[in-house]
Amino acid sequence: RGRPPTPELLQDLTDRYEAIGGLSPLKQLTEDQRDALQRELDAIAPGEYHVTLGLKHATPFIEEAVAEVAAAGFKRIVGLVLAPHFSSYSIGQYIGRVREAAAPHSIEVTGIDSWATEPAFVDFLAEDMQKNLAAMPEKTKVLFTAHSLPQRIIDGGDPYPDELRATAEAVAGKVGLTRWSQWSIAWQSAGRTPEPWIGPDILEVIDSFGAQRTTDEPIEGVLVSACGFVADHLEVLYDLDIEASHRAASHGLAFGRTACVNADARVMAALARRVVAA
Repeated sequence: RGRPPTPELLQDLTDRYEAIGGLSPLKQLTEDQRDALQRELDAIAPGEYHVTLGLKHATPFIEEAVAEVAAAGFKRIVGLVLAPHFSSYSIGQYIGRVREAAAPHSIEVTGIDSWATEPAFVDFLAEDMQKNLAAMPEKTKVLFTAHSLPQRIIDGGDPYPDELRATAEAVAGKVGLTRWSQWSIAWQSAGRTPEPWIGPDILEVIDSFGAQRTTDEPIEGVLVSACGFVADHLEVLYDLDIEASHRAASHGLAFGRTACVNADARVMAALARRVVAA
């Protein structure tokens, strides 16, 4: 958008990619999700649905995807964003761009605004969390995280924090966690802009856990459920698996992370049913 990064920021980003092996798996994983959703829809209604990707920051852009389906003669689009929690800043912008691109083609657009408490999604997170907790210290705190957003968006009444809380409460209820004593919410991967972003940041929370190590109620481990992300990518593989893990280790805390959905068959089948219902 006409604002080139500083050499320092660009080098930092390059270093982060090198730390996870040089290439993010996000593109392949997103294509896997597309293909899995197509298979599930074909199983429900063969030949009735065509799944295509439209991206916000890279090709194929949303506008390219809409042009593709318009050229193929489709008259209706269901917009499913591969993020479970509604925010006007994220899902709202994606669906808005789909509608804007579709209008000249007289294509009807239905958006799936949220799947924060989709039972298959909640079950996926809860089952993996239970397995991870079995290998963690007894006094482990669970942190549910999602990508931070500028505070001004939340101040304007955006429901994003409530969406994350709904997922956290549903998963914690399945696992049998007591709120605050065993789990809480943190935010991660805030943008590097002068304005404030939603907090508390996960690194600050881990630091606070470290400070409790010498109290009567020490925390011995932290297990992160990055439920705001549905695929392994830089914000998970670096911000959590490397940066947050190292911060925990510096305080003598055990660290773990639950799995991302990626192309889990049960979750993709549930999303296919939501597409059909829409």
